[in-house]
Amino acid sequence: MKLSKFVPGARRARVGAVSITTLVALFSTGLLIALVSGAQAAATSVPLGTADSFVVLAGSGITNTGPTTLNGDLGTFPTTSITGTGTLTVTGVNHAGDAVTQGAKTDLVTAYDTAAGEGPTSPIVADLGGQSLVPGVYNSASSIGLTGALTLNAGGDPSAVFVFQAGSTLTTASASSVNLVNGAQACNVFWQVGSSATLGTNSTFRGSILALTSITATTGATIEGRLLARNAAVTLDTNTITKATCAAGTTTAGTSTSATSTTKTSTSATSTTKTSTSATSTTKTSTSATSTTTASNTAAAKKKAAAKKAAAEAASAASSRQALTRAAFTG
Repeated sequence: MKLSKFVPGARRARVGAVSITTLVALFSTGLLIALVSGAQAAATSVPLGTADSFVVLAGSGITNTGPTTLNGDLGTFPTTSITGTGTLTVTGVNHAGDAVTQGAKTDLVTAYDTAAGEGPTSPIVADLGGQSLVPGVYNSASSIGLTGALTLNAGGDPSAVFVFQAGSTLTTASASSVNLVNGAQACNVFWQVGSSATLGTNSTFRGSILALTSITATTGATIEGRLLARNAAVTLDTNTITKATCAAGTTTAGTSTSATSTTKTSTSATSTTKTSTSATSTTKTSTSATSTTTASNTAAAKKKAAAKKAAAEAASAASSRQALTRAAFTG
């Protein structure tokens, strides 16, 4: 039987080779994770320019059915027709097809192209229902759908941005919702749609839709964001649309400043209290001194009166003795 020759260090070499292989695998996994994280961290806010003040902006008219409330501006150009204004409540300005609307349409084109060009991107499935996503740029080469709820998690960063790119359509189902958690804000959510968008009945949607063609909000849909259609119409039906506005970064600082001022006021009040206490102490001291002086004066007066009485008694006694002496001699 042939015995294998033992080679010192061979075991160590094999262990070393296994370790290197493991490290390479871990490095590759880490690199993949880093690339995915990098893609998610690449999203930047889409500048809307003068289109920022609009909640509804269209290219070929706006149609409304039923009572709809628009908390922001609206306009349409080059087709300037707006129907159903009798049931529209607008807290902003109806710019129709004026110069402001025309400028906003130009800025919308720039914003749309910016959103479409963001990357690197992370691929998404056709239906986003039931998913929880972190900030990033998400891309679907075809359509994006939403059945149920989509959660956007900012991870505690109120400036976190979410950009969704749909190659064709965006369609949300009835009663679907986009939920924001951990600091996510609707002002930082953008939906770039390659053709048209439709929001389902009684759905709750968040973010600004930048559509190449048309946008339809069906009965009862509520939007925190904007419906911005480049080339075609925006159709509304008993909706509430509120312009998404980012919370000011100075709010916290202002609160802190106010708190500091309150602290200073409290300190000032404390100082005043101390001063008052000191004044009270001084008053008490003065009162004590006055009491001491009065007592001393009273004691001196009593002593003087006693001395005067004693002198009077002595004088009376001396006068009596002299009278007795005279009586004895004349007696």
